[in-house]
Amino acid sequence: MEITNLTIPILVGAAIIDSINPCAFGVLIFLLAYLSKTSGSRKSMLSHGFTYIGAVFLTYLLAGLLLLPAISQLGRVSIGAYVGIGIVLIIFGLLELKDFFFYGKGPTLSIFPSASKRIELFIRQITGKLSTSFFLGVFVALVELPCTGAVYLGVLALVSLAGLTANNFLLLVIYNLFFILPLVVILILIYRGGQTEKFEMWRIKYKKYMRLATGLLLVALGGWMITFVF
Repeated sequence: MEITNLTIPILVGAAIIDSINPCAFGVLIFLLAYLSKTSGSRKSMLSHGFTYIGAVFLTYLLAGLLLLPAISQLGRVSIGAYVGIGIVLIIFGLLELKDFFFYGKGPTLSIFPSASKRIELFIRQITGKLSTSFFLGVFVALVELPCTGAVYLGVLALVSLAGLTANNFLLLVIYNLFFILPLVVILILIYRGGQTEKFEMWRIKYKKYMRLATGLLLVALGGWMITFVF
């Protein structure tokens, strides 16, 4: 299966790099830390965690299905749209690379502070209702797009060159399954006794390297798009 040389190994690699993101990890770790202190049940923590992750998966998949035909239509109107997306990806990639060397200085791709506060309030309102965890996942998937959505945009732009087909739908499903895979791994490890504090310390310690990987990927995707168009 190949779409503009976008093979499944490349797609999976992009999804994993995109998923290893401090924004994506941070909310799940905070959610599990809160549930471990309030629910008193590992089973409850597991069900809330999977509900949250499932909501993230469905929201990203639906967003991809909505954006794919729109991006494809833009490309039909003007091939320059793909060049523009490529340039945006490179700019976002440079911002991520900047954070590797000068983390926290200047503009950065992150969840807006106001959204972060709402996420915290949302989590503290979880009282055994799985619906709350589901809506939290939907909300987080939407507000963390400035932090995690750039790679997805690049993949959608490349896939859109062939339009919305059954194969491309499968590509989006595969991408999003691998996007949530690290979240599932973290959930299972914490469920089996891992400490949320250690995961948070790990996230903070290596977040600049996560930014580096994402930045390099975005610059590569943007350059690939521009090169493909010409």
